[in-house]
Amino acid sequence: MDVTLEAIAEDGLGELSLRELARRANVSHAAPSHHFRSRAGLLTAIAAEGYNLLADQLEGVRGDDPTERAVAYLRFATTHPAHFAVMRAPELCIDRDPELLVARERAGEQLLRPADHTVALAAWALAHGLANLLLEGNVHPDPEGDVESLARTLLRHLT
Repeated sequence: MDVTLEAIAEDGLGELSLRELARRANVSHAAPSHHFRSRAGLLTAIAAEGYNLLADQLEGVRGDDPTERAVAYLRFATTHPAHFAVMRAPELCIDRDPELLVARERAGEQLLRPADHTVALAAWALAHGLANLLLEGNVHPDPEGDVESLARTLLRHLT
């Protein structure tokens, strides 16, 4: 999985193949299939791991402040861009995988934890959009600022 995450970070999801991953990992071309059966199985495992990492990050946020939850989401997205890329491509995963479903639900519960789900959803949507803009290179924080400060500044407009 580590080799896959490195490959996604370097080359994106487009040309990812089990045979190429096996070559990168210096194992036989059949080795990945023994663990994951298919490319979709491997990406499903990465997505589930990503959702669990995201949930862990969100569980570390004290209280139910939607701004701080959104900042944690953005922090996750920008520090785990390969996981984030796979999580944003559900069509590449096995959508009924039990581990994926549990992990996705766990992260979703954390994201929408505040009592006002409308505000929580707005904060999540803003963080998700900002994460995409940052990862695609379309937006950059001010030279003196950082990603989290930028997020907090934008999220102040929700309240």
